[in-house]
Amino acid sequence: MSHTRAPGSLHFCPDTATGDLTASPASFEAKGGSDHTRVFLVDEHPAIRTVLTRKINEQDGAQVVGDTAGAKEALPRIERTAPDVAVVEISLVQVDGLTLTERIRTQVPDTRVLIFSRYDDTTYAEWAIRAGASGYLMKTEPLDEVLRAIQKIERGHIYLRQDILSDILDRALRPSEEADETGLSALTMREITVFQMLGDGNSMTQIAENLDLSRKTVETYRRQVKEKLGCDTTDELLKYAVLWTSEQVGKAS
Repeated sequence: MSHTRAPGSLHFCPDTATGDLTASPASFEAKGGSDHTRVFLVDEHPAIRTVLTRKINEQDGAQVVGDTAGAKEALPRIERTAPDVAVVEISLVQVDGLTLTERIRTQVPDTRVLIFSRYDDTTYAEWAIRAGASGYLMKTEPLDEVLRAIQKIERGHIYLRQDILSDILDRALRPSEEADETGLSALTMREITVFQMLGDGNSMTQIAENLDLSRKTVETYRRQVKEKLGCDTTDELLKYAVLWTSEQVGKAS
């Protein structure tokens, strides 16, 4: 499976070994003598944004240039502030983090994205990279690891935890028919988004509004997902989506 990469700049750089996650990261390198690594935060939880802002601003050579709770207001603000790195929560209500990532990479290509996730799952991490993210980090990691991830991404690396990176590479090296027992790897990014939003309980009308698509287009994506996952009925697909999403939340709790 191919992975989205910024042209000529990104390469895989595995995370530090397990057990070294709380080590203090090196200071951010100031660019051009006085410029900082500029960071924008997108997370629905004000407390998380406050803690991350304080931690990042304490570092030499780093600065939070903006934050917001919602995806729809995030994109114009990111376009205006042009951060080096956007830290994006994956589970946003208006537009999910993967869709926002695609839009950021298309409209603000110099901004790299770190997905901040509650899901400890290789599939989500792979989806994030396919969407154009430069990294995937669990919210359960220490704050210092967030800083380390931002540093690596800003320098042009792709940040993934070692075990997740190994799983992704293992999937890529296995025959396609064995790569993913769930069939989710066959979905396109837009199909993945629709599947995830169905699993989160969104109606077809809500999905269409949040993705700026017609209801007919969303119905087409739903039909394609149903066929690819081998579901006989729409009800079967909805049950599958809800069950799978619930399992991912369970893994994170």
